[in-house]
Amino acid sequence: TVSKHFDKIEYKREHREFITHTGYIGSKRLSVLSTGIGPDNIDIALNEVDALVNVDFETRTIREKKKSVSVVRMGTCGSLQGEVGVDQLVAGTHGLGVDNLLHFYNLANNDEEQAILAAFEQHTQITANNIQPYIASASAGLLKHFTEGYNHGITVTCPGFYGPQGRILRLPLKMPNLVDQMTSFRFGNHHIANFEMETSAIYGLCNLLGHQCLSVNVIVANR
Repeated sequence: TVSKHFDKIEYKREHREFITHTGYIGSKRLSVLSTGIGPDNIDIALNEVDALVNVDFETRTIREKKKSVSVVRMGTCGSLQGEVGVDQLVAGTHGLGVDNLLHFYNLANNDEEQAILAAFEQHTQITANNIQPYIASASAGLLKHFTEGYNHGITVTCPGFYGPQGRILRLPLKMPNLVDQMTSFRFGNHHIANFEMETSAIYGLCNLLGHQCLSVNVIVANR
């Protein structure tokens, strides 16, 4: 779907759900990678993308001079605001994770991130249900290119599709009001625009590894 727009494709690789096409648009060399669903898959994809540029496979050592790459997620999501409708686009200013992936790494937050996170915890009382959220920011250098025609807001990343996103088939929900609480959350100029299942992991890992990152999602349902 993406690489059909390349001017030239160098190679294609496929292993399980991880499919990679590398090629060129003009003189710009880039890769498109399908990661599959969830923060756990992002943990694989981002660590191995970093290894490709920052680990010497011959000596099996970390390169002294680190390389930074730009990572742009293109995905689907659900809207949490009435004015952000189906088929509109959201560029996430922050990734707020209600999964647990980044708790296994030493992610440090700046003052603004800490304040947003504290306000979210107070608003939702989510920690009382044994869920410890985390937050990471998009790269300002990438975000500035996605303004006209894009909605901006915090993107919440969930570890599942049903209960974590407020959907019910047969199992009752422990936090039945969480989706409404995310919709009503405000902190200064910040609000939660959408939710999906990968962004916070991308933002957290890219920030730790020194890469630039942005998550751009199309709305497929307004919740």
